[in-house]
Amino acid sequence: MGAGDPLCVLLLPRAPEDFILRDQAEDLLRAPGVVAVGPPRVPYGAIARLPGPVRAFVAAAAARAIRRRLPAGEPRAVAIFHPVQLAVARALAAGELWYGRWDRYERAYEASPRRRARLQRLHDEAAREAALTFVASDELARLEREAGREAALVPLAADAFPAPDPGAAVVAVSLGHLGWRTDWALLRAVSEAMPELVLLLVGAWHDAECAGDPDYAACRAAPNLLWLGARSDEEAARLILCADVGIVPFRREPFNDAGLPYRILKYARLGRRTVAPDLAGVRTWSRAVDTASDAGAFVTALRAAGGRRAALDGELRLWALEQTAARQNAPLWERLRALGIADDG
Repeated sequence: MGAGDPLCVLLLPRAPEDFILRDQAEDLLRAPGVVAVGPPRVPYGAIARLPGPVRAFVAAAAARAIRRRLPAGEPRAVAIFHPVQLAVARALAAGELWYGRWDRYERAYEASPRRRARLQRLHDEAAREAALTFVASDELARLEREAGREAALVPLAADAFPAPDPGAAVVAVSLGHLGWRTDWALLRAVSEAMPELVLLLVGAWHDAECAGDPDYAACRAAPNLLWLGARSDEEAARLILCADVGIVPFRREPFNDAGLPYRILKYARLGRRTVAPDLAGVRTWSRAVDTASDAGAFVTALRAAGGRRAALDGELRLWALEQTAARQNAPLWERLRALGIADDG
């Protein structure tokens, strides 16, 4: 970019990975003239609490530091996402102010009456000075209209939040001890072969019993294995209700082969069948058990159990997937194009 090219500077109130509007900020950053800057050395909230002349001095210093971090170009717009950022935005002296509001900051639970009054004042000042105010909800837009101001509706987006296909998901539950008896190689193979699997591991895990086992380490890191720890019977019963099927992931060895895992009956009391390795003892309750000779057979049995829980609201899912950052940011893109910061492409 050249020295005269227009910029839109997004003043992020938090580090990018902690910013609630991260997806929408990343969408806007696709425009070559949009840049994001993290919080200054002195926090925005601390700057806002300073007395007037001191606040202006510290804000000016923060603005100079921000300008040194910017690429070549002239800030034509600066966006803030909290009213405490107003002093620094003013000091940047950009062509226009954008003010994003996704919450009623001035009504924060932890804010004292004095702080609430200060935030209300800063909000009113930011909203009056902003060339563009954008809000996350219809109610926030209504409040701006009530105050005699207009705001663009820019709802939230969750592009980066995982969205596994709920129609294909298989939810299994394992209840009990997670240590020596568990066949971690089996669970690893199943979890890797079934990305659609969600396995609820209900019970205490024992790192010392599995130290140095690479399959255990892989299972600890697998995103589709959810380690829920020890739970009361009341909690465990309700977690089983969330699952399609129960499992007994025991090693095939003499200690396990003859036993009768109690969890089979517990799953069955909640109407869930059990998938287990081909252990001699589990045949006692063959009415409730499907045995699997290896990881492939285990996967087949689990997939056959998929869908034995609440029916999917497919239309709601499709609607949610359509609420992308690019769609929600449409008013901001329109403004970027009007300012010459982004082209029509």
